[in-house]
Amino acid sequence: MRKIAFSCCWLTLSSLLPGIALGATPSLEKAQTETTKADSVPEVTNKTTNGKEADKGADLVVTARQTHSEQSVSHVEIQRLLPGLNPVKAIAILPGVVFTNADPWGNNEQNSSLFIHGFSKNQLGYTMDGVPLGDQDYGNYNGLSPQRAMISENTKSASLSSGAGALGTASTSNLGGTLEFLTSDPLSRAGGQISQTFGSYSTYRTFARIDTGEFGDGNKAYVSWARQDAKAWDFNGHQGGNQVNAKFIHQDDSNKLTLYFDWSKKIEPNEDGVVMPSSIYVRPSMYPDFNYAQNYLSASGATPAAAGLNYRNYYSDAQREDFLGYIKFTHDFSDNVSWDNQFYYHHNAGVGVVAGPIQAAGLPALFEAYFPGQNLKSVFGNSGYATRTTEYLDNRGGLMSTLHYKTGKHSIEVGGWYERNDNTQARNWYALDVNSPSTPYQRPKNPLIRQYKNAFYTDTFVTHLQDTWRITHNLTLQAGFKSELVYTDGKLPIAALPGSLSPKNAITVPGGKISATKPFLPAFGALWNVTPHEQLFANIQENMRSFEAAGYGNATPWGVTSQEAFEDFKKHGKPETSWTYETGIRTNREVHFGPLTHFSGQLEYYHVHFSNRLLAVSTTQTNSSIVGSATILTNVGSVTTDGMDLSFTMKFGPHFSVYNALSYNRSVYNDNYNNGSSEVMTAGKRVAGVPDWTEKFVGSFEWGNFSAQITGDIIGKRPATFTNDLSAGSYMIYGLNAGYTFHNIPHVRDLRIQGNITNLTNEKGWSTLGTNQASGQYTAFPIAPRMFFITVQAGF
Repeated sequence: MRKIAFSCCWLTLSSLLPGIALGATPSLEKAQTETTKADSVPEVTNKTTNGKEADKGADLVVTARQTHSEQSVSHVEIQRLLPGLNPVKAIAILPGVVFTNADPWGNNEQNSSLFIHGFSKNQLGYTMDGVPLGDQDYGNYNGLSPQRAMISENTKSASLSSGAGALGTASTSNLGGTLEFLTSDPLSRAGGQISQTFGSYSTYRTFARIDTGEFGDGNKAYVSWARQDAKAWDFNGHQGGNQVNAKFIHQDDSNKLTLYFDWSKKIEPNEDGVVMPSSIYVRPSMYPDFNYAQNYLSASGATPAAAGLNYRNYYSDAQREDFLGYIKFTHDFSDNVSWDNQFYYHHNAGVGVVAGPIQAAGLPALFEAYFPGQNLKSVFGNSGYATRTTEYLDNRGGLMSTLHYKTGKHSIEVGGWYERNDNTQARNWYALDVNSPSTPYQRPKNPLIRQYKNAFYTDTFVTHLQDTWRITHNLTLQAGFKSELVYTDGKLPIAALPGSLSPKNAITVPGGKISATKPFLPAFGALWNVTPHEQLFANIQENMRSFEAAGYGNATPWGVTSQEAFEDFKKHGKPETSWTYETGIRTNREVHFGPLTHFSGQLEYYHVHFSNRLLAVSTTQTNSSIVGSATILTNVGSVTTDGMDLSFTMKFGPHFSVYNALSYNRSVYNDNYNNGSSEVMTAGKRVAGVPDWTEKFVGSFEWGNFSAQITGDIIGKRPATFTNDLSAGSYMIYGLNAGYTFHNIPHVRDLRIQGNITNLTNEKGWSTLGTNQASGQYTAFPIAPRMFFITVQAGF
């Protein structure tokens, strides 16, 4: 709270002096959208849209005129924050968003965390150009992360509907809002762009793009490539990979055809979280020092007793390869009738790897089930280490179709979305040979143990109908509903051997078919222009989250401890649902108060009732087991959330501005629950991982071809356990960027040089928390230290 107060004082002083700041939200008139199409998010961008300098005075955060809260961050701001930035991290400057990650780009998926209005990342909805990206679980089963779906430099905008998203959003997990990412279109002129980033910890990022310009009759396209390699800051591993994007557009008077392709292949060696309480700050892997790794273990492969739960692994990593493409066709029958159709396909092959000691908690019992009475160290290559993998294969495709019809004062939208998703998850174990140790950059082959494998076949049917009624020029009402029907058939091609799980009597269940259905999920909204400068909005909406298509150890019907438990849940279990209520006021005014020339902002109040919260109650209450633990899928009641978001921008003439976003959130468990052996007293406790207070600010200065920004992100104290007996302290992270653009260079359209400093004050603390059901411990990942980056970008 002292840090928050300090920041507010800094903001007050800066408003009285010629300060530095972020671009404002646009005027309400400029942000007006005249259609209800899903891709009609107001665009704020520059003349060339692909990393070139923005128009002078262009706004970098956009507040849309909707019946719910919707704000966007532009391409220009994303790249100024840090070239190559994960677009999810870019929205962290918006109110109500708590995003944490242990690398400065926000790219590492294993230690990524996102909370918005009390909901975690897998309870939100995500789309890219309308294509569903799934629920962002690290254990991939129905999508991919935005940074794997598109290259950061090709991001046109990142938008957040923090309460309830549009009815047509292609998601079955958006209990707490939606994140929409748009890719930039090909340029109308032929040209190219190349940029190179160098920085701390051997960072090396290259981006190149070629635009064809317009050719033929209404055609244009681009192809682009990015490669990133950066050394992990706390261990000897290199994170990065290659990615290709291509986009083609044909447009004439009545039709628009868009083709998009993405290929991404990346490898991310991971660090381990520190099991708290602890006096250590990092828990690095030992790769590539194999001699040290050998000496770290006892002769039998046991870890040092003094290390306790914070023993070190040889390495761990995430390997992901994705192919994603879509075809979108829009036809305008008339000024009042249009029809959008979009087909997409996504293929993912991935693996999560941990090479750890064979005597780690739970492993001797597991290995004994497969190799009874044998010398385990010899079985696994005499190194004292075994390699565990979780292997993913996902093939999904779908079709979205939406009809837009205007008649009189009504804008009617009716649409449907169908997806077929076939995915498998397998747990395998491999030897780590003392004479030929593997590396994090190899995919293990020839498993010694195929422990279990789940296969899921999911059909999703979602339809929606909505009417936007513009009663008068100043008053608009909106009403509609969606129907969500999700059917999953889970199978078990490979079952775990008896005694190989934790506890020993646990099994992997055969499973079967189960559905999550809600035929009627209503939504109501209103928009009132109180004055030419002020606007009131209100929205009420119900949403449902379908069950995860995952197995053992997950919060899913297929992860329970017996087939009887599965059948019981199939008969009596309910999917998670939420009712979201939000209301607020927006303002946008030119003012003449000393140096202050413009003020815009939004104040929002929201209330959420989250029902049928599902929890995988672990039967082994510990963070130490690499085996994982069997779970009891439990309906642990409801959560009530109340909060307020305030964001505003003050401009001081054409060169200076200040943006600030202050948020209060109170998310509370309403019920206790039973963990199988005792009552866990969570009623009245705050939701773990969610701070009460957050504040963000961005200060911007622009003069001619020079620009500079200072950013701040304040995260308040967060409870780290469900019982709130432990917590992680608050912290404040500053960032700084500055750049200059040169023009009129022969054969070069423009040349920009930009410098970035992340974590300017070298703050230490805990970023992502692995919250725990049990009292007394949790896991935490450290904040990345101060880093420096230089980017040189040329446009041709």
